[in-house]
Amino acid sequence: MSGDRSRPAGIPASPDGAVVPATLPRQAAIEAEYEQVLGSLSDPAVLADPTRLRALSRRAKELEEVVAAARGVEAAEGDLAAARELLVESDPSSRELARAELAAAEARLGAAQEELEARLVPKDANDGKGVLVEIRGAEGGEEANLFAKDLYEMYVRFAERRGWRLEPLATHVSALGGYDEVSFVLRGEDAWRRMHHEAGPHRVQRVPVTESQGRVHTSAATVAVLPEADEAEVRIDPSELRIEVYRSTGPGGQSVNTTDSAVRVTHVPSGIVVAMQDERSQLQNRAKAMAVLRARLAQAQAERRSAEASVARRAQLGGGGRSEKIRTYNFKENRVTDHRINLTVYKLDRVLAGELEEISDALVADEQARHLASAP
Repeated sequence: MSGDRSRPAGIPASPDGAVVPATLPRQAAIEAEYEQVLGSLSDPAVLADPTRLRALSRRAKELEEVVAAARGVEAAEGDLAAARELLVESDPSSRELARAELAAAEARLGAAQEELEARLVPKDANDGKGVLVEIRGAEGGEEANLFAKDLYEMYVRFAERRGWRLEPLATHVSALGGYDEVSFVLRGEDAWRRMHHEAGPHRVQRVPVTESQGRVHTSAATVAVLPEADEAEVRIDPSELRIEVYRSTGPGGQSVNTTDSAVRVTHVPSGIVVAMQDERSQLQNRAKAMAVLRARLAQAQAERRSAEASVARRAQLGGGGRSEKIRTYNFKENRVTDHRINLTVYKLDRVLAGELEEISDALVADEQARHLASAP
């Protein structure tokens, strides 16, 4: 059998026909780093430094996954070599069985190689962190606010499907029951990896409840997605804060609207203002406001460090205009189109019910492919 026929697509062959993973140089470097990190973890100086120990332990876990995937490729290569040998040595009566085993070994090697490539994608520093999501009605008046509520409910259901924990932060209900603004935190192992792709303007095309002539209107809502930041990452000088308390307004239970429990925190140097009023306790509202403030300050710091230019949060949101969009939801055609990857699915009803996996998987795969293509 020729080398080309037995070799999975995308994996180069050495002059003697053996399979050589394209990722071998990076794989070797990672295995060397893994051994070095394991050695460091037994160093008394590291054991005496909790911060360094945590960082190295986390890195060891990341590298262990890559090394395990690399060893999976090696095992699959061994199976493929054995299958080739079996085919050469087989008699006519067992040749069909040997060919089937060779095909299975090729498939296993291809899957193992894909797993290794996925593990070689650099980890996002925000993986594993809580995710702060803010949704606002943009262009389209009250219809935009109603769509903002639809997006919120979509993410609630998506979070339930993924097993993430959702913590509401603030809700500002509009005149017809939509949301001028709603914010919440999601916590789950892959929450950031999936949700950061949701950031940007979302466009809806449908007949609004306020439309008496049955005409389709286009409206928009914006979604901002920020990684949660802890106190160690963002240190805030209390003297730079202006904190105001006031009576909550709008829907609320006993004591919510009768005490000065609402909190407005202004970070004077940056001008960032965060207001919280949904909790009954002033302390709870203040804690939530500070969590949002830290996330926004961390994002601002990252933007200043970035060489890419304009503010990432503004890039996420754009102007909130109907002509700017990352995704379009067309009710008449039951269609959802993600414009970044040119993906269209005709199941808007199921997407709004939280079945975002097909779109989310495609966005994650696209990001992974771009990382691999740009890796040295």
